[in-house]
Amino acid sequence: MTAVRPQWMRSAGSGLLVFFGLLVILVLTLAVFGLNPATALPTILSGAFGSPAAWGRTLARSTPLILCGLGLTLAWRAAVYNIGGEGQYVMGGIGSAAFFKLAGALPAFIFQPAALLCGAALGGLTAAAAAWLQAKRGVQVVISTILLNFIALNLLTYLVSGPLQESTGRRPLSDRIPADLALWRADPRIDLHAGFLIALAAGIALQVWLFGAWGGFRLRLVGENARAARAVRIPAEATQMKAMLWSGMLCGLAGAVSHLAMTRQIGMGFAEGWGFLAIPVALLGGLAPMGVVFAGLYFGALVAGCEVLARSAPIGNTLVYVIQAAGVLGFMALFEWQKRRELARRPALD
Repeated sequence: MTAVRPQWMRSAGSGLLVFFGLLVILVLTLAVFGLNPATALPTILSGAFGSPAAWGRTLARSTPLILCGLGLTLAWRAAVYNIGGEGQYVMGGIGSAAFFKLAGALPAFIFQPAALLCGAALGGLTAAAAAWLQAKRGVQVVISTILLNFIALNLLTYLVSGPLQESTGRRPLSDRIPADLALWRADPRIDLHAGFLIALAAGIALQVWLFGAWGGFRLRLVGENARAARAVRIPAEATQMKAMLWSGMLCGLAGAVSHLAMTRQIGMGFAEGWGFLAIPVALLGGLAPMGVVFAGLYFGALVAGCEVLARSAPIGNTLVYVIQAAGVLGFMALFEWQKRRELARRPALD
């Protein structure tokens, strides 16, 4: 009789396999780029973890990846494939900047949560529009969310050159938020800010809700088998629309957090690709919220370390994109191998 390992042991084993697989991919990618892994890898590790400033940089870079990754996970778990995280992130920054333009005189304890809420709401409405188009007009959400990315980017360009432009009118930027209205930082010389705590709390809460609450079960059931959900009177379309709304709100929250904590103003360079980078983060996290948190931390560290490495090697952040692509391909191969292994073992277990 074949012994069956508990689920947590299988998950831990898979997690370790993914971690070491990503480490191997990192070493191989460094070699392909003509860099000596023996010197480049310590530089990346030092840039990500070598000092309090490095830790702060890593956690700050991880924050938008985690929030956007959680948003995409929520939608994809409901089988609604949101590819518009970047546009929703940008809309979140626009919402926060617009609120500052209108109500920048408010005290910080009122301004900060209201600005975050405005950013989340605008990101959520953008995603909800795509969900409505699929439910009512049959437009595939993958297509509509991709196209909404371009609408958000062009809207950003228009707004920072017009209605949201800074008061001098000289540069295509919004007015800069003063330090007393920005999100809390323990040290102004370190990038770590309160937004990381928001992202971590969101990951924990979503993990508990998705796998421990009736609402989370309903959403996962709709994603696994919408016909079965309808058979037990779970409204599949309504559930998917709600999932898209909350997905967009998380991505919009990421944009608002970046605006309030890091950039403190938005411009045409505000779209840094965090919403796109969150796609492999969600996949490598196994579409599990806490998995997304760890995947976001891994790639946040990689971005932070590569920023330091780029000072001595002409690679920029190209390395990050290559490793993410290779990591996703490796993860999909591992997933397929595990699925086939489970199918092969079922007769023996029966």
